[in-house]
Amino acid sequence: MRFPHALIEGRLVQRYKRFLADMVLADGSVVTAHCANPGAMLGLLAPGSRVLLSPASGPSRKLAYSWELVEADLPGGPQWVGINTMRPNALVAEAFGEERLPVLAGYTALRPEVRYGRASRVDFLATAEGLPPCHVEVKNCHLMRRPGLAEFPDCKAARSARHMEELAAVVAAGGRAVVIIVVQMHADAFVVARDIDPAFDRAFRAAREAGVAVHAHRCRVDARGVTIAEAIPVVTPG
Repeated sequence: MRFPHALIEGRLVQRYKRFLADMVLADGSVVTAHCANPGAMLGLLAPGSRVLLSPASGPSRKLAYSWELVEADLPGGPQWVGINTMRPNALVAEAFGEERLPVLAGYTALRPEVRYGRASRVDFLATAEGLPPCHVEVKNCHLMRRPGLAEFPDCKAARSARHMEELAAVVAAGGRAVVIIVVQMHADAFVVARDIDPAFDRAFRAAREAGVAVHAHRCRVDARGVTIAEAIPVVTPG
């Protein structure tokens, strides 16, 4: 997924109120950017870090910039990391359209935001003639505390735990369910951060044991865009 406009470089001052971040641009001016990320962003908030911002797409936007990437000093070395949690669903839709998601091979349509479970919406429902409908949940990942090992979540994730339970119920009722973890950085494997949220870890393991398929993909990330790349092993067992 290419960014529609050239990104603007700056330096992080601080992130605050969850969805706001102050940045210093190259000309010395300080701007406030929208931070589309409700998580803790562990390891990504060091003051002075290089950041890349996208300009606002319309005049009605209150903030002139959105925070897209940060150059984080991760274990194993610095790298650009995508922090915009609005991107993964679009990345999955793009990869599906280009037939780059083997787990959804054979499916011909991907419908977003379909109601299911108690009061949830699944990110996508994949359908095709002759195949059972497949519930597809997308998770964004950008935590790395050990070299090459991506982790989710980076904070308590009660809503994500509920999603895992409801996907397990879909499988128990005879349906098909898939979780696609979009790792917005380069990583070699994925694991659940069980120390951060033991409840999500239990729900994740139970869902896998019930038959929910989990696939993680690392991304190619640079100033031109973010693209889903190779699948990486999921090392948290059922």
